[in-house]
Amino acid sequence: MNDNNRQHFFRLAVVLGAVFIANCGGGGGGGFPPPISGWVAGVFLPFDSFAAQCAAPRSGVDANGRPFPDVQGSTLSENNWLRSWSDELYLWYAEITDQDPSGFQTLDYFDVLKTFATTASGTAKDQFHFTFATDEWLALSQGGVSAGYGMNLSFISSVPPRNVVVAYLDPGTPATAAPASLARGTMLLAVDGIDLVNDNTSAGIDILNAGLFPAAAGETHSFTVLDIGAPSSRTFSMVSADIVSTPVQNVRPISTITGKVGYMLFNDHIATAEQGLIDAINFLQAANIVDLVIDLRYNGGGFLDIASELAFMIAGPVPTAGQTFEKIVFSDKHPVTNPVTGQSLTPIPFHSTSQGFGNTPFGQALPALNLPRVFLLTGPNTCSASESIINSLQGVDVEVIQIGSTTCGKPFGFFPFDNCGTTYFSIQFQGLNAKNFGDYTDGFSPANSTGTVGALVTGCSVADDFTAALGDATEGRFAAALNFRDTQSCPTPSGLAQKLALSGPETFTLDAVDGLMPKSPWLENRIIVR
Repeated sequence: MNDNNRQHFFRLAVVLGAVFIANCGGGGGGGFPPPISGWVAGVFLPFDSFAAQCAAPRSGVDANGRPFPDVQGSTLSENNWLRSWSDELYLWYAEITDQDPSGFQTLDYFDVLKTFATTASGTAKDQFHFTFATDEWLALSQGGVSAGYGMNLSFISSVPPRNVVVAYLDPGTPATAAPASLARGTMLLAVDGIDLVNDNTSAGIDILNAGLFPAAAGETHSFTVLDIGAPSSRTFSMVSADIVSTPVQNVRPISTITGKVGYMLFNDHIATAEQGLIDAINFLQAANIVDLVIDLRYNGGGFLDIASELAFMIAGPVPTAGQTFEKIVFSDKHPVTNPVTGQSLTPIPFHSTSQGFGNTPFGQALPALNLPRVFLLTGPNTCSASESIINSLQGVDVEVIQIGSTTCGKPFGFFPFDNCGTTYFSIQFQGLNAKNFGDYTDGFSPANSTGTVGALVTGCSVADDFTAALGDATEGRFAAALNFRDTQSCPTPSGLAQKLALSGPETFTLDAVDGLMPKSPWLENRIIVR
């Protein structure tokens, strides 16, 4: 990742004090007529007319061994591609202010090719507009590979005094090995000698970012942390590595007096999750579970087809046969045809066979638990494709019981497009369930939530609990799910009932608090592969 791209990925903002992230997509073909020399507002050529005309053409072959289509072009031709592509495919194309593409660098131009409207609550209507370097997007989306340490952080407060704790870990990574040996709930105090809690200088924040989010494998950075229950802090160094994330973890049956309850932590809808989910469901099926708790609190989304597979494996063939998992609706320019694939718009079904992600063969029959209900643990990081699981199951009358906090609220998605080595993500469609419901822009909220709530779902408002391991029956949200299963009752509401504003300073206890996790924006979306 170069320095310019890095600025689009992770930043601890000095003024806003929030964590910002940006990322990547795939693209068109066609002929290459000369680019237009002048700009006429409201007049657009087909975006394929400008495809692969690059200011810096790539050479060689792509990850699939195919020669890159790039030819010599210019920043203007790349901008013209973006302008026409956005007008053709952006869900709210009519809300884009058409501006002369010759006056922008390409990434800056992409940033203005969206709506700047807000919802009734004052939230930006489009919160998910981003790019990735294509090679990084392919590495991350297909293999879950990115530079880091294997520690996934929750920012409880991102302005001084900051509160940053370890939320979960990927096994077999530097964060889990000595000398780091991190655990959930460990609090970060300093990075490379810079006070993470209080430093608010530009130079300090740059050092914090560089240490927390390394640009490449092989970087050495020091960390000072405070472990839960420890009398004092400790300092150690970690070397960054190419981390292969483990999206499905902690799969286990829990014995209760009313039967076994299955639990699994599901963190990302990436390609490697397909086989992980199949293995998890097979394992829990063999354990004869009677109920299932899926921990989605840190799952921001990803591939929609994987969400469809999981929903099928929960519900089974009876309620899902012939039913819609999600109907995707494009702009009024494309009422009957998918403008990306050219095919007639047909609903996405509940997939009963594997879709061939990662090393999983295509067309393999999926196992099914045939459950009439499912418990889902959620938080403000539960987003997009994860919300599709909630919405789709409700659409076929499988009972969803939500334990946790209000989800992020993103019923929108896109197809990734590559052009000239950058993959672009721009909202192209809205998803509806079998009952044509998709209005949850303020998220899904447990029924007893207080304050401003989203679409209500049966369940309990419970804040995150960093004092216990995920999958531990004493952890706050899991414990509340097990209790609700037996008693139909909830603890006093404690989870967030509205979108989180990390404004700090905050008083908190690690057994009842919510935070935000910086993840790649593509992992906070629903993505369809063309």
